[in-house]
Amino acid sequence: MGTTQRRRPELASFLRSRRARVTPADVGMPPGLRRRTPGLRREEVAQLSGVGVTWYTWLEQGRPINASAQVLDAVARTLRLDPPEREHLYRLAEVPFAPAPERLTQDAGPEVQGIIDALDPLPAVVYNSRYDILATNPGYRDLFLIREIIDIGVPNALWTLFTVSEHVCPVMYRERELPVMVATLRSSYGRHVGEPAWERYIAALAAASPYFAELWASGKVVEPGPRVKTFRHEAVGELRMTSQSLSIDGMPECRIVVYTPEDEETREKSRLLRETGSIDL
Repeated sequence: MGTTQRRRPELASFLRSRRARVTPADVGMPPGLRRRTPGLRREEVAQLSGVGVTWYTWLEQGRPINASAQVLDAVARTLRLDPPEREHLYRLAEVPFAPAPERLTQDAGPEVQGIIDALDPLPAVVYNSRYDILATNPGYRDLFLIREIIDIGVPNALWTLFTVSEHVCPVMYRERELPVMVATLRSSYGRHVGEPAWERYIAALAAASPYFAELWASGKVVEPGPRVKTFRHEAVGELRMTSQSLSIDGMPECRIVVYTPEDEETREKSRLLRETGSIDL
């Protein structure tokens, strides 16, 4: 049995179960007499969703009919589907799913802060998809926070790396690393095109850094992934670290990035760096 054939019975079962839990009172309808169904009738769902009774019946029967995003949204509203259920409906109906824009997370919370603190001495940071810095641990502050970065006063990794003086920038080989970060930013930007906060951020960074403006105009897109990066620190010199991104349940478009020493020399330098103590923000 093909994927589509397997999804259709699942779609039918899912719609019936969601319809059964919505009562007439939930949608402002009188209960009526002699109802044989625990929830809404098919014709009531069709009426409330603005679709034909036959079409909805076929959809719930798992017949091979086409459904548009607009129609599925109407059905989802009638059946009071929450965001995960709405996405599940789309997947079963084989319609591309576009999640509603969400306010970008700006606070990691104490639980996530506790996790990255427990990772110390490994440097760890929490970013949202715009590279806003939501939380750091002492290892990260040891590695990144020099006086010039603190003076910039913008808790955003991209803003820092594009506006700090190149000769003190913690990330070496900027011509290799910064294009990847901008391409990663663009992969997230696709979900936020036209949102005022994102458009202001992109415009302001482009105005502050011609190099960012040039990279942004290239249109390149990549997804976050593990990379070996080289950092410089005035106390210990060069450090080669592998970055690994970890998603966070309940925090859409946020990730923990952990840096681990790539070799024994870096591991020893990291130990020495930690012994000097971190800079307090």
